Amino acid sequence: MATAANPKRPPPTSDKMNAKVFLYSLLLALQYGAQPLISKRFIRREVIVTSSVLTCEVAKVICALIFMARDGSLKKVYKEWTLVGALTASGLPAAIYALQNSLLQISYKNLDSLTFSMLNQTKIIFTAICTYLILRQKQSIQQVGALFLLIIAAVLLSFGEGSSKRSSGGNADQILFHGIIPVLVASVLSGLASSLCQWASQVKKHSSYLMTVEMSIVGSLCMLVSTAKSPDGEAIRKHGLFYGWTLLTWIPVMSNALGGILVGLVTSHAGGVRKGFVIVSALLVTALLQFIFEGKPPSLYCLASLPLVVSSISIYQKYPYRVKKKES
Repeated sequence: MATAANPKRPPPTSDKMNAKVFLYSLLLALQYGAQPLISKRFIRREVIVTSSVLTCEVAKVICALIFMARDGSLKKVYKEWTLVGALTASGLPAAIYALQNSLLQISYKNLDSLTFSMLNQTKIIFTAICTYLILRQKQSIQQVGALFLLIIAAVLLSFGEGSSKRSSGGNADQILFHGIIPVLVASVLSGLASSLCQWASQVKKHSSYLMTVEMSIVGSLCMLVSTAKSPDGEAIRKHGLFYGWTLLTWIPVMSNALGGILVGLVTSHAGGVRKGFVIVSALLVTALLQFIFEGKPPSLYCLASLPLVVSSISIYQKYPYRVKKKES
């Protein structure tokens, strides 16, 4: 009598990878959610912004090199590294992110916080589109629905954060050309850069740690060039790089550096779209931490977004895209 075939179980390596992805996503959500509170508490107003960003980039490089040495990949990378490979995998995304940040700064100055936050959430959709165009990674109908649920949740969270910060008005052309268009272009660039990072790590097998090192170096060089004529550059030359710093300032800087490494790991193992889910979930973590440590209760918008975030994550994980088998 034939025995019934045992149902296929996922290989142990798959289970380990899923556990890793879950751990990286959880840590990133906690870090991203706690970062605003940590920065507000430990970074004094006198601290020069460029100095903290530059120090964070250096800390990211050091931490990534330590992790590479620990997992034994540093020697291999040292032997196989090429400038062309680095520019292909990390140079282009780094340049795109630099342009994206500049556009966001222009947009933020010409839009109220609410409009800016709402338009900025469109990067989740553009990430999904770019991932499909570059990696041919399709989404199921349920996953597309989950993405729209996530965007609705993000918009609700933006209402809660920015409802008290509306602008008093302004020139319509200036708002359109220096506010709305820059933030939408920045969202497209964010999706493109995230997809390129995913392509480099998953297709070209470029280490996420190595990409962190390369992108941090490129970003730091761009920032150093900008200090030649920027107000921050003048302040650094006048007061010194660590003006206004205390020992506690290192806490948010190091936290941000570790967060940058986690972003690379999540993008590499889970993809840019799932990273979007983590970032929106982190907004709920921020609201919770504000209630615990500052006594600020979450808004009704935040409470309404909670079931949407949970539902969207559950649907996206439960209904992945499956290739239809052709009937023979």
